[in-house]
Amino acid sequence: MAGWNATAAAIRNGMTRDHPLSAIREVTRGLGRLDRAVFEAVADSPSPLLDRAMPALTRAADHSKLWIVLAAVLSQGPPSTRRGAVRGLTSLAATSLLTNQVAKRLRRRARPDGGSVPLARRARRLPTSNSLPSGHAASAAAFAVGVGLESPGLGIGLALLAGLVGLSRVATGAHYPGDVVAGFGLGAAVAVLGGRIVPPVVPAQLPRTSALRVTAPERPDGSGVILVVNPASGGGAGTDVIDEVRSALPAMEIVTLGPDDDGPESLRSAAGRAEVLAVAGGDGTVGCAAGVAAAQGIPLAVFPAGTFNHFAKDIGCDNVGATVEAIRTGSVWCVDIVKLDEEQTVVNTASIGAYPHYVATREKWEYKVGKAAAGLYAMIHTLRHGQPVRISYDGNTVTTSLFFLGNSVYLPSGFAPARRTRMDDGLMDVRILESGRPYSRLRIMTSLVLGRLERSPLYHELQVPEFSFTAVDGPIAVARDGEVDSPRTSARFTNVYRALQVYRPAP
Repeated sequence: MAGWNATAAAIRNGMTRDHPLSAIREVTRGLGRLDRAVFEAVADSPSPLLDRAMPALTRAADHSKLWIVLAAVLSQGPPSTRRGAVRGLTSLAATSLLTNQVAKRLRRRARPDGGSVPLARRARRLPTSNSLPSGHAASAAAFAVGVGLESPGLGIGLALLAGLVGLSRVATGAHYPGDVVAGFGLGAAVAVLGGRIVPPVVPAQLPRTSALRVTAPERPDGSGVILVVNPASGGGAGTDVIDEVRSALPAMEIVTLGPDDDGPESLRSAAGRAEVLAVAGGDGTVGCAAGVAAAQGIPLAVFPAGTFNHFAKDIGCDNVGATVEAIRTGSVWCVDIVKLDEEQTVVNTASIGAYPHYVATREKWEYKVGKAAAGLYAMIHTLRHGQPVRISYDGNTVTTSLFFLGNSVYLPSGFAPARRTRMDDGLMDVRILESGRPYSRLRIMTSLVLGRLERSPLYHELQVPEFSFTAVDGPIAVARDGEVDSPRTSARFTNVYRALQVYRPAP
């Protein structure tokens, strides 16, 4: 109470002086007395808990050891915690440099007299540097706020831990409370400033609706289903599908495509006779079958028989058994498709430029060196060897080597879309990477290495129901679901919401 009374008196006396500097000096002296009074109150408080916990905590925070260990743990978690660990350490490093080289030299303040601190709690070795501000508190706040910008939940917990570290500096006699408060303010300010320079990633929250199931009869023996098989797909995987399906669904009719057969015509012919159209082939064949089934208004069953089977995997039919079970139990659900110029169907992706080459290179190397390294190598290789094209969309003209358009929203964000958790969101995922600006390659590589590509002005990501572009310099080829179409001067993509009924496990 004495400290509070002294401060109040100092303010009253200061306000009555003629010179404003006198008032400021009196307030400063009053705050100093209050600071020392609070320090003495903490020092004089008998507490076995403080005696045991505070010295250990303050030693753990020496040289930021505590925060470095926590950052190492966070680096093993999901993307948000990994980004938080990097941002936290970066903020800590900048704060430590600013505190020791600048802030501690602005105003000299002696360390507290720790004689009143219990011996069991007293710091073994008091620092000789300036007391104001506390470097431990500054580093703790910088790390906690830095992590919190990327992962708010973790930030709250770390803020509590940072507060305990600050308390330990007072309890062990190393700092006055004012030093700790100043350190907290400095560290938090550095982290927040870093967040303004490099904004944190904020995941997009899209509206979610319930998946739509269609009432369909059970087909335990596969009756009413006609399966069209491309035996050449996936290095002969189509032939393996035939053997499995014949034993599992004996009533199913199977049509095997020969080398001279017209695939689209065979699919249309089968759809005209079938209650359910089934297909075993690559993504290109599946895309064609999807367009036929949607036009006929009948369900589609997909057996994975291609190289990558992206569509089959994303609907949960990554093996023959999953599709067989869905047919037997009548598990039919609606998914979106994309129409290109109202004629051709896209079930997975469309692209222009060198994106197909980028995907092939990444998938070739990801099992050897890991996804991150493979993505970096594929990006470098594509930017060096790919031929950029100029397109115009929404009033913008850009030069790009990497253009991606997906049926429904893909994850993760950035230029390595890999999977879909929903296929009935009514949206298309458009991602464009510019390569025509000054030093674009260097800027893209730097952003990719730092994990900040989605924040680069060269990267554009849209979630839209329609998208159109015009080729500025003449016709360009458009690849859809792994198949390359004839060059065209313009393209219009439209999402057709829940237009396709597919057999799949419950999403």
